[in-house]
Order: sequence, then structure tokens, then C-alpha cells
Amino acid sequence: MDALSTETIDSETVGTETVGTARELDLATTPLRSLNGLLHGREVEGHAPLADEPVVIRNPRGAHSVAAGLDRPLQVTIDGHVGYYAAGMNQRADVVIEGNAGVGVAENMMSGSVVVKGNASQSAGATAHGGLLVVEGDAAARCGISMKGVDIVVGGSIGHMSAFMAQAGRLVVRGDAGEALGDSIYEARLYVRGTVASLGADCVSKEMRAEHLEELATLLKAAGFEDDDPASYTRYGSARSLYHFHVDNASAY
Repeated sequence: MDALSTETIDSETVGTETVGTARELDLATTPLRSLNGLLHGREVEGHAPLADEPVVIRNPRGAHSVAAGLDRPLQVTIDGHVGYYAAGMNQRADVVIEGNAGVGVAENMMSGSVVVKGNASQSAGATAHGGLLVVEGDAAARCGISMKGVDIVVGGSIGHMSAFMAQAGRLVVRGDAGEALGDSIYEARLYVRGTVASLGADCVSKEMRAEHLEELATLLKAAGFEDDDPASYTRYGSARSLYHFHVDNASAY
């Protein structure tokens, strides 16, 4: 096994907002299991566990499950592209990915925040219960599938079947949405600024009332897009016709 590599660096040199020093971990020399163990607060290979200082992860090189399962208020910056399930099951940590993310980024997130500076593959934020996921670029198919309370803001466009069976939370899309948006949606709220290729079963456009404009403005500001005009978005949600079985709707189930 490779030797564990850590280094203390000036956090200002990596573009974080944290003042002070950050702990550097290098995946080119540190096994992924060891790195995640340190992030979880465990002692690994005789090295003391991380304190609460910010962490910068170098050379991720598309590795899967980087920074998965965090459950404490860490600030983590991943300097590069990541593979599947980065920052999955996140609780309380704030994770910034300085690149693209593979399938299932922030999957099943409970709280905290995950920011993807590039694009995200499919199923971004799937089943997530809370927290904030920001994808500054595009997100592929099934963004927000079965979301259960998370807030997702996408700076670009999203692919087909996004927000499928979305139960709760908010999805904001500054670009366009693919086919079957919000198919079989429950009580999640969707805001799209661009065009929608098609709506899924039981998803309809809805009135933008004052409380929705205020809610959207708050989400855009939290994601760093406060210059957007909330009035330029369309709200989508459930028509509530599929809540209970009815024989006339059998073909839609």
C-alpha cells in the first residue's frame, strides 16, 4: 500500500473562501479507502485523524465514491474530476468539486452542500433528503430522481426523466429540460427558465405566486445566481390526478 501523503497548505491558494490553512490529501499517493477514513475522522495507518480544518483533495482522476458518507461539518475541495457517487450520503459537510462529476453525485444527501463546478452525469442528487446541490454546468438524465427534500440548482440544462417520482424539495434549472420532466411527481416544486421538451405523467405548469418568486430568489442567491429574474422562470408541479388509483388513469400507471 502506498504511503499516506498529507500536507498543510494555505487555503487561499486553492480558491476556497476559508481563511487560514487547509489539509492537503493526494489521491496519487493515498489509497481512497484511507483518504475517506481520514475524512470520516478515523485514525488511518498511524496518522492522526483530521481536525476540523478545511481539506483539499488532489489528483482525484475520476475516482469513485470520493468524500462519500461524510457526517461532520468539514469543508472539502476536490481539485479535479470525480467518478460515481462523489459526496454521496453527505451530512453537514460542504463539498466543492472543481471539475465534472460522474453518476449519482450527492446521492442520498441529507444535509450540507455539494457544488459541482463543471457538469454532472445522470442521477445527480438522486433520493437526496436535504441540503443543497449546485451543478454550475449541465446535468444529464434523471437529475433529482426520487428527490425527498433536497434543493438542486442547475446552472445549465438537464436531461430526460429528471425529477421522476420527485417527492419533496425544489429543482431549479436555468437552462432547458429534457423529455418527461417530473414524471409521476409528488409534491416537489420545479422551476425552469428555458424550454421543456415534454412533461411527464401528472406534471403540469403552475402559477408563479409571490411566495414562489420569493422562494426561487432565495434558492438562486444561495447557488450564486442572484442576478437571475425569478419572473423569467416557469413553475411545474403535480396535477395530483395519480395520487389514488382510478380506472380511467390505468394507462398512466
